[in-house]
Parts: sequence; C-alpha cells; structure tokens
Amino acid sequence: MKHIVRYLPLVLVALAWEIMARLELVSPTALPPLSDVIGSWIELFKDGDLVTNGLSSLYRAFAGLGLAILIGATLGIFMAWWRPVNTLFAPLVEMFYPLPKSALIPVTVIWLGYGDGSKILLIFLGCMLPVTVGAFNGARASEQALVWSARSMGASRLRMLWDVVVPSAMPELLNGVRTALALSFILLVSSELIVAQKGFGYLIGSLGANGTYDAMYAVVLTVAFLGFAADRVYLMITKRALVWRE
Repeated sequence: MKHIVRYLPLVLVALAWEIMARLELVSPTALPPLSDVIGSWIELFKDGDLVTNGLSSLYRAFAGLGLAILIGATLGIFMAWWRPVNTLFAPLVEMFYPLPKSALIPVTVIWLGYGDGSKILLIFLGCMLPVTVGAFNGARASEQALVWSARSMGASRLRMLWDVVVPSAMPELLNGVRTALALSFILLVSSELIVAQKGFGYLIGSLGANGTYDAMYAVVLTVAFLGFAADRVYLMITKRALVWRE
C-alpha cells in the first residue's frame, strides 16, 4: 500500500497525459498520446533499434562512471589524508567543480573523435568530481578519537587509512556516487544528441528531426525509467553497504 501511494502521482501524470492528448488540449504533435508512445516503444524494441542503441549508451555510461568512482574515491581520500596531494589537486577540483560539464563535449570530441572514447571521457571527467568531493568530505570527517586509538595501538598509516578513514568516508562517498550516477545519464544523452552515430541521445535526435515524435518520447521515457531504476537499485545497495553503521 505504501508503494502504491508513493507512486500514485506517476499514474496520475500518465492519465492526465493521455486525456489531454486525446482531447487535443495540447497539440498531438507536441505531446502524442501516451498509448501511441507505448506502441512506438514496442515497435522500437521489436526492430532492435532500442536494444542496440541502449546497449551502446549503457556501456558508455557505466564505463565512464566506473572509472570515475575508482579514481575519484581514491583521489578524494588521499587528498584528505595527505596534505601534499591536497595541495596539488584541490585547486583543480575547486576550479572544475562548478564548470558546466556539457561544455567539455567539444573538447572530448577534439581529443578522441566521435566514438565511444569521447563519451566515456566526458562522463568520467564530469562524474569524478562529485565522487572526489564526497570522498574528501567523508574522509575529513573521520572521528579523530578512532584515528588516535588506532595510532596508539601501533597501526601503520595505511592500516589506519583502510580500517578507520575509508569506513568513515563511506556515507559521504556513497552520496557523491549517487550524484554521479544521475549526472552520467545527463552527460551521456547530452553528448549523444550532439556528437554520436548511435545511442539513446542519437536516437532521440534522429527521431525528433524526422518528426516521429511518439517514438522520440518513447526513447526519452526509456532513459527516464532506466535512470530511475538505477537510482532505486543503488539506494538498495547503499542501504546494505551501510547496515553495519546501525
């Protein structure tokens, strides 16, 4: 019952969409009926266009995000733990963090062309920053009492880092990863809309340019639901990962 109430607004939006389009309260060109969009989704799935382009997009998204998590988490923790690392990288993080990441699309294309590499690099660069900041803030907030206790028991610096700092940094780090997860979908579709020959963004752009708006909306909704599902799964993983703190 709780889940039904929680997602009831989505059902109401879907009903309102269908009714408004059928009654032509909104131009059917601008907003095709949801039933037509669902029909187009089925056709795209049967034709294989949705699957092939979707697999290409998901590969780019998770490759870039995976690299961002691995390198960003390591960099953030080391920035908090070793002052020379912080001195070297903090100005770069502070400068690029507020930069609109989509502004890097032309740069990555110049470097790596129109293939997968430029999209993976863009997602990596954009997603690494929130992960780095989350890991840094979490590591800096480590309880000093635990650090002193570990040090008094003769723990090495690396041992303290692994047993005290990393677990303390985990909640903030996981929040940063959640932000990066959402950002990966945004950067993926943005880059594919502009410079790609396959992927969700490319499919959205080509269908819109051809006036096939019901199919275009079908792809947009697919991206939305994939992002939503990824976020729900991630929250479940996060809850299990932090159960020890309870």
